[in-house]
Amino acid sequence: MTPGEMEKVEVFTSEGKGRGLKAAKEFWAGDVIFAEPAYAAVVFDSLTHLVCHTCFKRQEKLHRCGQCKFAHYCDRTCQKDAWLNHKHECSAIKAHGKVPNENIRLAARIMWRIEREGGALTEGSLVSIDDLQNHVEHFGDEEKKELRVDVESFLNFWPAQSQQFGMQNISHIFGVINCNGFTLSDQRGLQAVGVGIFPNLCLVNHDCWPNCTVIFNNGNHEAVRSMFHTQMRIELRALGKISPGEELTVSYVDFLNVSEERRQQLKKQYYFDCTCEHCQKGIKDDLMLAVKEGENKPSQDVVKEVLQFSKDTLEKINKARSEGIYHEVVKLCRECLKKQEPVLGETNIYLLRILSIASEVLSYLQMFEEAAGYAKRMVDGYTKIYHPNNAQLGMAVMRAGVTHWHASLIEAGHGMICKAYAILLVTHGPTHPITKDLEVMRVQSEMELRMFQQNEFMYYKMREAALKNQKIQVMPEPTNEVSSGLFHTKQ
Repeated sequence: MTPGEMEKVEVFTSEGKGRGLKAAKEFWAGDVIFAEPAYAAVVFDSLTHLVCHTCFKRQEKLHRCGQCKFAHYCDRTCQKDAWLNHKHECSAIKAHGKVPNENIRLAARIMWRIEREGGALTEGSLVSIDDLQNHVEHFGDEEKKELRVDVESFLNFWPAQSQQFGMQNISHIFGVINCNGFTLSDQRGLQAVGVGIFPNLCLVNHDCWPNCTVIFNNGNHEAVRSMFHTQMRIELRALGKISPGEELTVSYVDFLNVSEERRQQLKKQYYFDCTCEHCQKGIKDDLMLAVKEGENKPSQDVVKEVLQFSKDTLEKINKARSEGIYHEVVKLCRECLKKQEPVLGETNIYLLRILSIASEVLSYLQMFEEAAGYAKRMVDGYTKIYHPNNAQLGMAVMRAGVTHWHASLIEAGHGMICKAYAILLVTHGPTHPITKDLEVMRVQSEMELRMFQQNEFMYYKMREAALKNQKIQVMPEPTNEVSSGLFHTKQ
């Protein structure tokens, strides 16, 4: 955060929430309120050789650190940028003989930075690492046990020649990581690849219907001259008009859960009771639990039975997805939809979850027409539930648009791609890779739509010829990852 950006926000005491941030000036949809580089960040254990340890981009070929053989980088620029943070880690890994897990590595990086700069306020920060919430006093027995294991592993890894910290300091850092570690994504924003600590972001309180969103920007190292490179950072962006003095809020959890479930998740993961208007009044709960109305309205027993069947099916689907048995996933989805359709309303979250999985997996299997039908229903339901500028809604509409394009449903596909582009311009900004991809798709689908409107027969002929010459774009393999919230929790 630059000193100029700090003037746009104020730290204040928010009633019942502790510290918070409020706007010091007016903001409009898509405005970047502040950008903040990570205080410290690490790549997930499972991806250390696939993702750059500096900018967190997924790359085909990465350079490996010649010393520790552990850290990987896009190029010399990223490797040079990393050295200040990697120097101590590099020699500690060599001395320790093995690489500790991501939690230990992140704690060590934080500690080395404290050793270098002290734990007080750093330039551009509104809060110091020492002052961040750790919630250690709220830990249950299981969490306390995990904390003891982490502290022990940390002490085994931490070099004797580095500054030695007391148990309280070390526990504080692990507590901060546990409830404030922000999940970092790859350059397309489609996969979680790491975790970082962003102190200013930690001051932004939660609301289930927030006025801001957070996006991870991997920075740009492609410019020839390094003075034009931009740093990896998070951006806090306004979702609509925000007046001076208004509290800035983000949502720590996905809105696509009824208020009671969101409150339970927030209590379990972040140790507070949500008192936002949407939770207190149960706003949109009726839509998320909607059942069919009219003459054939199902009985409560039938609804209960279908909901239980849906929950059981989702468990089976998760198992089949984790094993990569996608035809089994499709079979389970079709069976579940057959049971749900006469009973559940079109905005019911259990129906929407199955529609989302079915459209994603069928697209991957290149069964685009069936996928498009499910994707359309999913988008219609999401649009009635989510905030109009919600990033998850934008991504879902984008996927649905691409699916329709693959299914040769060019009119609907173009419409969805345009809608997704409008949302992601606000949530991600015009320079984010995914927005740039969407802009290309928007231009291409607009051209195709014009051709289709002029001569339908010729359009299909040309499309057929083009697809024969050019291998159809294969959809990314479906992931079994469900983001549990804004901040990363240890699995």
